[in-house]
Amino acid sequence: MSVRGGGRRRVPDHAANGHDGPDERWMASYLDMVTVLMCLFIVLFAMSSVDQQKFDALRDSLATGFGQEPTDEIDFSGLVLPPELRAKDVGYASNADLAAAQAELDDLRSLRERLEGALEARGIADTAEFTIDDRGLTVGLVGAETFFSTNSVDLTAKAVTVLDALGSVLVDVPNRISVEGHADHRAPVAPYPTNWELSSGRATQVLRHLVEADGLQGDRTQAVGFGATRPLADGSDDESLARNRRVDIVVLSDAAEEVRALIPGLVEGDAPS
Repeated sequence: MSVRGGGRRRVPDHAANGHDGPDERWMASYLDMVTVLMCLFIVLFAMSSVDQQKFDALRDSLATGFGQEPTDEIDFSGLVLPPELRAKDVGYASNADLAAAQAELDDLRSLRERLEGALEARGIADTAEFTIDDRGLTVGLVGAETFFSTNSVDLTAKAVTVLDALGSVLVDVPNRISVEGHADHRAPVAPYPTNWELSSGRATQVLRHLVEADGLQGDRTQAVGFGATRPLADGSDDESLARNRRVDIVVLSDAAEEVRALIPGLVEGDAPS
């Protein structure tokens, strides 16, 4: 090696270290980072994986507990909800709404018992049918004898007796009352052009008797005609026609809508199995 000017030529660091390529010490940190990321993704994947068998068991248990799905194994429904709240319509309602619905149902049942007692006292217990649903209490004026003659809105003597019995109880009820008239499927003749006029006339006659003869307040009653659109029985025999020639007296529930929606489920839950 030649030397000029008494100095030495500087040797590059990589040559001094015996390495002729670029510096790759950064690879160690990079590989450490990749390893940590891989571990992170493995942990996340493990956390997100669901044991399908355990999930199915949990789903079936919850469904059984809420009375929505039967199982061949163990039925825990009685340990989760009391029997009166296991009907499918109850769902996941709040305790406050359930309590209010039960209280409303109790009031409607009490009213039904009073109405039934009034009819029994007059020996005409079989002349009305009672239904409790999300609307309230429906009193159907149907029975062995018809309340209206064919193509007529005039109340029969039997109908007057029944209305007087019901009116003696309804006069003290604060709820609004809807009187709903119905006709059979046969086309009416004069003076009624359609079944709408005929059914509305029947509802009006019942309403007038309850207000004028039995003392109900007119500002909490209404009359509605449904024509032949809501029959109770199919067919053209005398019994079917008589059942469809009717008036329903509906004592409307004044509870909130979300509370009234729970009543059918409570009624169904009380039905014998």
